[in-house]
Amino acid sequence: MGCTRGSVESFPLLSMNSSRNMERDWENGSTASSITSTVEYNGPKLFKECVSKSNKPIIHNAITHCCLAGKVNEAQKNTILEELERCEANHLMILFRDGSCQFRAIYSFSPDTEEIVKFTGMGPRSISRKMIDKLYKYSSDRKQFNCIPAKTVSVSVDALTIHNHLWQIKRPSGSSRKK
Repeated sequence: MGCTRGSVESFPLLSMNSSRNMERDWENGSTASSITSTVEYNGPKLFKECVSKSNKPIIHNAITHCCLAGKVNEAQKNTILEELERCEANHLMILFRDGSCQFRAIYSFSPDTEEIVKFTGMGPRSISRKMIDKLYKYSSDRKQFNCIPAKTVSVSVDALTIHNHLWQIKRPSGSSRKK
């Protein structure tokens, strides 16, 4: 059953005796709406415009500690990191060759237009939704990428793979195959 401890009068916002409390303004702590609260609010900003947080540090760490770690990859890693410093995009994604997370390229992602455009590396100039095979999130503490069960690209995605057939070398149109 319901709570029967107090009466309506014990709640100041519901009591008829507290009608003068409803006339208090925001600075005096009133939580009830009143005619006087329709005046333009000049207090602190309660709404902040959404500012896209950059994932550059995450991508930098992923390249350094996971994708291109080790002496063997040092030259490529340094080149990629130098280019990364010049990138003005807020959100970046790494393109992997396949599920083994072999680095191929870095792409910029625009959340507003959902465009994925190549910044540097080997891969298609742009990636459409239909081309995407799997999406990954980088775990900084584990220094590894984890496949995420998402179907759409968002700012929470740090890497992706495209379908395998898109990596196949295109043959000249003059050659034909027999089935």
